[in-house]
Amino acid sequence: MCQRWEAGKGVRSVRLDVATHARTYVRVALRPGWSAEAAVRVAIMSGAAGAAGSARKRLMKEEDMTKVEFETSEEVDVTPTFDTMGLREDLLRGIYAYGFEKPSAIQQRAIKQIIKGRDVIAQSQSGTGKTATFCISVLQCLDIQVRETQALILAPTRELAVQIQKGLLALGDYMNVQCHACIGGTNVGEDIRKLDYGQHVVAGTPGRVFDMIRRRSLRTRAIKMLVLDEADEMLNKGFKEQIYDVYRYLPPATQVVLISATLPHEILEMTNKFMTDPIRILVKRDELTLEGIKQFFVAVEREEWKFDTLCDLYDTLTITQAVIFCNTKRKVDWLTEKMREANFTVSSMHGDMPQKERESIMKEFRSGASRVLISTDVWARGLDVPQVSLIINYDLPNNRELYIHRIGRSGRYGRKGVAINFVKNDDIRILRDIEQYYSTQIDEMPMNVADLI
Repeated sequence: MCQRWEAGKGVRSVRLDVATHARTYVRVALRPGWSAEAAVRVAIMSGAAGAAGSARKRLMKEEDMTKVEFETSEEVDVTPTFDTMGLREDLLRGIYAYGFEKPSAIQQRAIKQIIKGRDVIAQSQSGTGKTATFCISVLQCLDIQVRETQALILAPTRELAVQIQKGLLALGDYMNVQCHACIGGTNVGEDIRKLDYGQHVVAGTPGRVFDMIRRRSLRTRAIKMLVLDEADEMLNKGFKEQIYDVYRYLPPATQVVLISATLPHEILEMTNKFMTDPIRILVKRDELTLEGIKQFFVAVEREEWKFDTLCDLYDTLTITQAVIFCNTKRKVDWLTEKMREANFTVSSMHGDMPQKERESIMKEFRSGASRVLISTDVWARGLDVPQVSLIINYDLPNNRELYIHRIGRSGRYGRKGVAINFVKNDDIRILRDIEQYYSTQIDEMPMNVADLI
């Protein structure tokens, strides 16, 4: 069965082909007239009954994913609105109060499958609402009357775990949901106190979560869902054993959900060990690009010329907010010191910094008090600062999967974004490999790059 709908000429429209049974993918194609910059400002009135309420505006996205193909392992219904997903009323109220108007492509396909109880592997581009996909699904499945941990969400970084916790609390604002971020670098006693109080959902990093399970502060008997965010990173060598340690303590019937922007073949193979008949909702790899983001490179003959190039670009960086990625913590510290010596204002963050310092830096950057952040890949995965529209790869990433996570920090939710890659002669091969892998083109940076931001 194939259903096709196309709006009239001259209208911003979507052609929707829904293929089921014999064919196994859903294709969503946007007409050429659809703008990558299209966005809708929605004023949401929220407040207690009888109160005047307060209006807050949130910039909404309109996806521009030309010729994106969603491959599914079996028939998947496309649910075009939140109202038709069968969600509880208090959750729907939280979704609309948060500013969401309609579900994104991945949300239309994955949420209903997750709340049905299926194991799900879901993949979509950065900035397309993957985090909200599992947050909404988790909240729908909770029994609020039972003050025990019913869902466990693991993330590769502390900052991402905290962001997930905040998202759950915001979307579940009318549900009286209890959610705790269980992360390293924080007070163990505070974790124990919060967990003893009772949390419906725990979001955390694998090491601290496993520590709390071993201490019997985090009781797993009522857990019915495990979510692995940024699953490719979580299942890579550094996290795989920790995840297996946690998984061994969960009830046998625990539902498992993996969500990420990239899922290499070898990672999918590993999921067979702890997933039961998972349904896969995957964007075709060749289409895994970031349509709203302009990508450029600057050729530098020597490593030391990168610094001079960055100084020349500084005025461009501060037009908006920018993140500069380096491959090592030592390089982050070195570059931060060099920039400050040259009287440029920058902040920096990496995994060796104390948790309180990292939180303070993130708070400044989110508020806009800090405009330029130098970081390792600790910042590359999942963090959403809407004002960021420029990414500089001072070093090209060590693997091509990281590239999309890095540049996905700009151009979030359909806004414009620019990524600039500093490329030495021996980096050309890596750059061409990235172009081929993502079926994209990275051009030399034009003189008017500031006009594109």
